[in-house]
Amino acid sequence: MNPRSLAFSERAAELALKGLAALNILFLAAFLATLAFSVPRAAAQGAPVACTGENLLAALERDDPGKLAGIRAEAAEVVNGKGVLWRIEKDGVEPSHLFGTMHMADPRVVALGPKAKEAFDGSSIVVIETTEVLDQAKVMAAMLANPELTMFTDGTTLLSLVPEDERAALEAALAERGIPPASVAKMKPWMISAMVALPACEHARKAAGAPVLDAQLANDGEAAGKALGGLETIADQLGAMASLPMEFHIRGLIDTLKLGEAVDDVIETMVVLYLAEETGMFWPFFRAALPAGGDADAAGFSAFEETMVTARNRTMTDRAAPFIDAGGAFIAVGALHLPGEEGVIELLREKGYRVEAIR
Repeated sequence: MNPRSLAFSERAAELALKGLAALNILFLAAFLATLAFSVPRAAAQGAPVACTGENLLAALERDDPGKLAGIRAEAAEVVNGKGVLWRIEKDGVEPSHLFGTMHMADPRVVALGPKAKEAFDGSSIVVIETTEVLDQAKVMAAMLANPELTMFTDGTTLLSLVPEDERAALEAALAERGIPPASVAKMKPWMISAMVALPACEHARKAAGAPVLDAQLANDGEAAGKALGGLETIADQLGAMASLPMEFHIRGLIDTLKLGEAVDDVIETMVVLYLAEETGMFWPFFRAALPAGGDADAAGFSAFEETMVTARNRTMTDRAAPFIDAGGAFIAVGALHLPGEEGVIELLREKGYRVEAIR
């Protein structure tokens, strides 16, 4: 039987949709601009352009509508869980806008809606997570200045950290994706995950030079004579990634490789949620719809949320304030950073700004 015809729960189990694998993909697709923009993509030129991912929400609605209703009920309780475009106002200055992005080149994602385009066109400065990723020389300089963040600089290798009974499968999975294991032996696992955690169609777009949404906004802003600003550095982002336990990253890489073509399904579901502006559904979906791996996965979720989302929300909010105070800013950050009591929207309100959704 074709796996796509299986009931959702059976299919998820068969394809090994573990919590850490889902988290790994969520992180790489919605967080790390440095890798999303800059990491070389192995064997992308031969990849098919057509995307084949299935919306798992549709499968869940068909096979387990009760679970989907529970996810939606949880999402409904998430503060600021609907909307990707928000107006920020402060007395005495021109309004600014906050826009949630996905670090993808999917045409559905890159195309701005009318209201977002109006806000973008009316801005005087475009602010993205980090402007350093627009210059490959700066990317390489940052990585060379901090080699320990992306590479093993001692005698450690990737395979030396992988459980012995899983090494052969990992090597085979990498080779199947056109990545010779020897060529990535000294790479930190999150660098390799960036090569394998996106659909073949997205690799093909990037290999053809298609910019991800954030880069497109920056390019369009420059072309229109707008100023550019950034909220983080590459070192900030890589440092946050490197601070998580190595076991977390190894397990995430292994489970992501096990997903096979189901990676396409997870990404397609995220795109569907993003286009529907249902940012509050990201976490409930990943927690409830995909099988978890027990306490280790729960700890992984907690560490990820604090280090990669919550702590960075605070940093980005603090660094966005001067741009907002100057007025006329179009601030674009990953959509995962918008919702929740500790999301950027609520943190901006705590600073005294008036923030309202534009839908």
